[in-house]
Amino acid sequence: MSRVKRGLSHLKKRRNLLKRVKGFEGGQKNLIKRAKTAELKAGANAYRDRRVKKRDFRGLWQVRINAAVREHGMSYSVFMNVLKKKGIRLDRKVLSTLAKDHPIIFKEIVAAVK
Repeated sequence: MSRVKRGLSHLKKRRNLLKRVKGFEGGQKNLIKRAKTAELKAGANAYRDRRVKKRDFRGLWQVRINAAVREHGMSYSVFMNVLKKKGIRLDRKVLSTLAKDHPIIFKEIVAAVK
């Protein structure tokens, strides 16, 4: 039975791996075994942090809205509750953007809620 040597495919696989870990520190960028584990870990962290990013941004929006609403004598929780009761369907991202970039429009929203 003849054997398969895999020369080209083996080299291609290693070359692609080293391209993906380019810029890593130490032996992680040029030693195959360490590059494999570094790439696995990097991928796992990237996957996890794509979800963490969503949490972080929601927290940031809440802080911005709270700061803007307190200037008008209201708390974040009361504001969000009244918004929901009045049927004003604006999400936190939009409210945060309005509070930061368009304070006059945000003031009108707060006035409509009061």
